[in-house]
Amino acid sequence: MRAITVAASSLLAAALLGAAALRAGTAPEASPLYGVTVPDGFRDWPLIGVAQETGALDELRAVVGNAPALQAYRAGTLPFPDGTVLVKRAWKRTPSREFEPAFVPGAATTIQVMVKDSKRYPETGGWGFGRFIDGTPTDAAQHETCFACHQANVRDHDFVFTRLAP
Repeated sequence: MRAITVAASSLLAAALLGAAALRAGTAPEASPLYGVTVPDGFRDWPLIGVAQETGALDELRAVVGNAPALQAYRAGTLPFPDGTVLVKRAWKRTPSREFEPAFVPGAATTIQVMVKDSKRYPETGGWGFGRFIDGTPTDAAQHETCFACHQANVRDHDFVFTRLAP
């Protein structure tokens, strides 16, 4: 009985803290158009894949995913199930000081989020998008380009660029 009381007290405290944070205006900002936020704890999610963006962006990128994302990747499930969340972390590509031929992450540039919810986002293949710089969503004009790029390039892979790293 004591364990149940402690658990209930912990849940109540967490709920009250969450409500206080919302009242204080500390809730994460949502992306325009889609209402997507940066998910809590994403830095602890498993790695899905990596990429290097050349040209003007010159970035290193790592994509992590929640449990439904990883399960879908491992099973080869397309389309991805509702509840899938992918987060792309991007950094400027910086030469390593310790090992000259290598590049390492430099300054963070963006965090980009894709959320699969076919009921909420039917017009965009079931995906909602968020692009954030320093935790703040970029403007609506940038978000208007998300689905168009995914539709033009990866329509046959449920609008997802990233493949599971071997």
